[in-house]
Amino acid sequence: MSKDIFQILEDAGSPSIDRRTLLQTAGKIAGATIVGGATVSCAASGSRNALNGKVALVTGASRGIGKGIAKRFAAEGATIVGLARTLRPGTGVDPGSLEETLSEIEADGGKGFAVQCDITDRDSRLAAVSEVLDRAGQVDILVNNAAAGTIGTHFEDLSPDQYYGLIELNLNGPFHFMQAFSAGMKERGQGWILNISSSAANIPGGPPFNPLEQNGLMLYGTTKAALNRLTAGIGAELYGTGVAVNGLAPTGAVWTPGFVSSGVAELSGRKGPSEDDEPVESMAEAALALCTVDAAQFTAQTVYSVPFLKEQGREVMTLDGRELLNG
Repeated sequence: MSKDIFQILEDAGSPSIDRRTLLQTAGKIAGATIVGGATVSCAASGSRNALNGKVALVTGASRGIGKGIAKRFAAEGATIVGLARTLRPGTGVDPGSLEETLSEIEADGGKGFAVQCDITDRDSRLAAVSEVLDRAGQVDILVNNAAAGTIGTHFEDLSPDQYYGLIELNLNGPFHFMQAFSAGMKERGQGWILNISSSAANIPGGPPFNPLEQNGLMLYGTTKAALNRLTAGIGAELYGTGVAVNGLAPTGAVWTPGFVSSGVAELSGRKGPSEDDEPVESMAEAALALCTVDAAQFTAQTVYSVPFLKEQGREVMTLDGRELLNG
């Protein structure tokens, strides 16, 4: 994929950093922390009560990063609204379903409900918004996680359905949900919006180019770059209302069902996960931090997960919030 933040640091002369070591040895900071020169206050890792009384809507919660975020937020007391196309086990292209995610959350003492939605379809999104507000009353936290790519299809071979469908899923859907739920957040004077981004948003280096850039990464990266700009612009517009709008990108590959089925692993010559990959838990922990920040202090930013956690001195917890990851 595009050069990640660790490679950028190494190119600048910084020593090589092992992701797993970094995750295991980050020091504790319970209160205000420094991120990119700004003081950021957020809930400490492992607080177990950081999201009590909050309703958190997570798109793409049926599997992968979305599922991890939903479970981590539920462990902190949030009522989870899981939204995705795959409602029941065995009905999706990839393993995982909303019912399985909610079942695991409830087994761990959490609560929530599932809403089936095809984010590529505007009418389905409108129906989902109505159902969410009818059942939950409000949304305090919105995580726009659901996304897909067209890896393996060159731009001249993209069909209109592929092109416009991906823009609906990766860009228009998040924009629509931000419009739909930010109004209530503004009225209450508090809310958090988090858009899941990617290093694919970066302009690729070359020539020569890596295989992914030559095999269909372009459209996915374009939508993520546009999402980053939406994050910055909407965050600026909502500044002063109590609503934080931020973005989060993984530092390395997160080995999820979607990552495997997307074709990225195959084109990268990958046969399975390695120690260089990023665990779902670090994305979930960074998401939790970004969904507890003071909107007056930190908004309109898109950050990489592991460096963000390191700068905060924040430890990564297991998804149930009970212990340190690999602790």
